[in-house]
Amino acid sequence: MNNFLTTNLFLKIASLLFAVILWFFVILSGRSETSMEAVVSFDNVPPGFEIVDSPKSVTVLIEGQERHLRNLRQNEIRAAVDLTNAGEGKSFFTLTKDNIILPKMLTVTSINPETISLIIEAQLKKTVVVKPTVVGLPQKGFAIVEINAIPDKIELEGPKSAVKKLYTIKTEPIDINGINTDLKYKANLNLSDPNIKKSTNKVEVNITVKKID
Repeated sequence: MNNFLTTNLFLKIASLLFAVILWFFVILSGRSETSMEAVVSFDNVPPGFEIVDSPKSVTVLIEGQERHLRNLRQNEIRAAVDLTNAGEGKSFFTLTKDNIILPKMLTVTSINPETISLIIEAQLKKTVVVKPTVVGLPQKGFAIVEINAIPDKIELEGPKSAVKKLYTIKTEPIDINGINTDLKYKANLNLSDPNIKKSTNKVEVNITVKKID
């Protein structure tokens, strides 16, 4: 047995090294890199708080077999940030490979930017008055005698800094040009800030018209 192990020892070692090198060559051949945008997602936002300013995505350099990279889809990669211990105000987070969620056969080699910032604010609920917006004039000989909205108040919820400035909310413009009868109109509420939620998206606007002498 000893003779078998020691005979042609150099050749045996050389064969083993060649096999190891060949294995690495097979494993590493066909590997490549690609750059993709990873959507930044925030987990465990503290109750009663909202994110008002944050990056949408980061650029990630990914390494792997070319066939795996070709099959990689945008929805399979994201940058996940845990906000369990985050507080109100501006916070900074350094992203590592552990933050990047992607298929196991692929490897992250770089993230840009590595440090991201976001602003967290307390939520605020507030009731505001609905203000119908009308454009144009009724038919000659008629006049608008009353305009009201149902409901005439709605509740807004969102970041404190944005909601506290609002006291009214307008409807979309309602064209009353040339009308000579009462009008009921389902109007959208005009609110451009996507961070603010409305208790309803539409109200009924009732416009009462009267013939004048």
